[in-house]
Amino acid sequence: MSDRIQWPEGKEFAFTVFDDCDSQTLDNVPPVYAFLADLGLRITKSLWVFPASETEVAKNPGATCDNRAYLDWTLELQDQGFEIGLHNVSCATSQREQTSRGIERFRELFGHYPYVAANHTGCREGIYWGDYRLTGLHQAFYNLLTRNRNKGVHQGHIEGSDLFWGDICKEKVKYVRNFVFGRVNTLGACPYMPYHDPDRPHVNYWFASSEGPEIGSFNATICERNQDRLAAEGGACTMYTHFAKGFAEDGGLEARFKSLMRRLSDMNGWFVPVGTLLDHLMEAKGAHQLTGRERKRLERRWFLHRFKTGGST
Repeated sequence: MSDRIQWPEGKEFAFTVFDDCDSQTLDNVPPVYAFLADLGLRITKSLWVFPASETEVAKNPGATCDNRAYLDWTLELQDQGFEIGLHNVSCATSQREQTSRGIERFRELFGHYPYVAANHTGCREGIYWGDYRLTGLHQAFYNLLTRNRNKGVHQGHIEGSDLFWGDICKEKVKYVRNFVFGRVNTLGACPYMPYHDPDRPHVNYWFASSEGPEIGSFNATICERNQDRLAAEGGACTMYTHFAKGFAEDGGLEARFKSLMRRLSDMNGWFVPVGTLLDHLMEAKGAHQLTGRERKRLERRWFLHRFKTGGST
């Protein structure tokens, strides 16, 4: 796992972003994507296919594919080379039948099943989410510190539950996001990715990400020193963020973000969507089967980051 990855075209490192679609509208995120496109960066934008039903409470709702203008914009992004991923089929809990319909609708709209996905915390059909992300003492301490708020809540992987869609995920989604770390070199923090966890068989392959859910933490993770560190290590960064959270200001973009991204784009990096990056890692290293010891190492690293620094999910 210590072998340095060779990046295409003689690039020194890789960088991408998985953008969670929470709170997104046509007012607050298109300027971010226009800026990234101008810089030559291509990343992964997640979305919701359906709006929340009237009987479900949505967490951080935003635009969905039911909005024709929003759908047209996301199709334009795909045509430009951005990857479209899934953040569950809705911003609120969906039972199996709706999840199945949503994934089929995704294929109808975008021409393929979602290649990359991430759980939305507000959806109880999250797969291996909440306390199910952890095992043993890590799970016990997590439930203690969260006062059991997430204990047994997410049931997308539990056969027999009305929320179960694990078999659909296994058949139609290749990569799912899991742990988030404070290190800019995501591959350094999780050298196994993309990996298969035999104890979580309904997900084909997992990937990790680096901390940055809103503008402040995003900028901190990709600061000049960390950019130079990423290049020196020859690593790969898969940033996790919500571009709706502070990146656009009064019709423009936050100044520090613009400066950092311009600097990064001028470096000798490979700037591709998440799925493209993970496919390259798979080809370079092969499909990794996570061992119990490796899982405990990842859990401990994530747990310490989450509860010592107040990191995101």
